[in-house]
Amino acid sequence: MRGPVKAERIEAWAAFARAHPDGCLYCFRGGLRSQIVQQWLREEAGIAYPRVVGGYKAMRGFLLDTIEQAVAECGFTVLGGMTGTGKTEVLRQLDNSLDLEGHAHHRGSSFGKRATGQPPQIGFENSLAIDILKKRQAGRKRFVLEDESHAIGSCSVPVDLYQGMQGYPVVWLEDSLENRVERILRDYVIDLCAEFVAIHGEERGRTLFGQRLRQSLDNIGRRLGGERHRKLAAIMDQALAEQARSGSVELHRAWIEALLTGYYDPMYGYQRKLKASRIAFAGDQRAVLDYLRAHSGA
Repeated sequence: MRGPVKAERIEAWAAFARAHPDGCLYCFRGGLRSQIVQQWLREEAGIAYPRVVGGYKAMRGFLLDTIEQAVAECGFTVLGGMTGTGKTEVLRQLDNSLDLEGHAHHRGSSFGKRATGQPPQIGFENSLAIDILKKRQAGRKRFVLEDESHAIGSCSVPVDLYQGMQGYPVVWLEDSLENRVERILRDYVIDLCAEFVAIHGEERGRTLFGQRLRQSLDNIGRRLGGERHRKLAAIMDQALAEQARSGSVELHRAWIEALLTGYYDPMYGYQRKLKASRIAFAGDQRAVLDYLRAHSGA
């Protein structure tokens, strides 16, 4: 490459490097092209910019190995609890947590889809691996993660980690129904609506939010049964209409409480019985945080 084309590309690469000082160069494989670009940046733009030796394929393999090694070498505790108990809130207060839902950009339930899309599976795994790398570098040898199904929306928990989660000790988070309803109202109604409005504007955002909420309920319609689904859908429609009219979210509490007590709680209660022999501790948020900090290296 010579002349103005080379100069143009060097300037574009240099502009990127200045705008992203924490970035790095890589090729899809091998690394020869990124090595040449690195040399040109250094010699002709005076920029020393790091690169991934071996290219993206080498980095990808390294990151997958990072997850497998952590499963083999580290200790893990699974944080369980009924829907709405605030498991993510607990994870965010721990220095050794792995927020699988955060990396998947999904709240994990039938209603967990966010206003923006999820990362591809590769992006999810890479983000998780980098999180593990940073925490292990900081000296963490034990991790806390939320009890999840194999799929978090469109992302899948890495097989080795998911298999390990079926045998790790469990800490069970408890909270009152009232607090759980308030938390679900905040996360799945108030905050989700605000996300849609921020992205799409007031009118379209509220319309898309309502469609998303109805679709989430429809997704579990078969498991709810026809009559219960129709009743909850009618309550939800009334709540959405009132929210559109006055801005009030009060009516949403009715379908949230009914869904928790009639659908999610029996399901999670059954799962708790299956995990009973692995439950090392149960308590409210304060007690669980104290326990995890004392017993999991947080």
